[in-house]
Amino acid sequence: MTTAYVLINCDLGSQDKVFAQLKAINKIETRGVFGAYDIITKIEAPTRDMIKDIITSKIRVIDRIRSTLTLMGTEKEK
Repeated sequence: MTTAYVLINCDLGSQDKVFAQLKAINKIETRGVFGAYDIITKIEAPTRDMIKDIITSKIRVIDRIRSTLTLMGTEKEK
């Protein structure tokens, strides 16, 4: 299982609308945060390609998202 965190900046005043659209996406957890970013999402999927697809085709296309920063987890060494 691969994990990624996506830090999201929204247009001013649009956090609630963006948050609601993110909550409708399967395979992600979404939380509002204070600080440099407005929302953080956690994505877990079997492959990196599935995570990339969720980010590019489901998250980044949401209207009023200004920017994203993705932090991709690494697999633990055995």
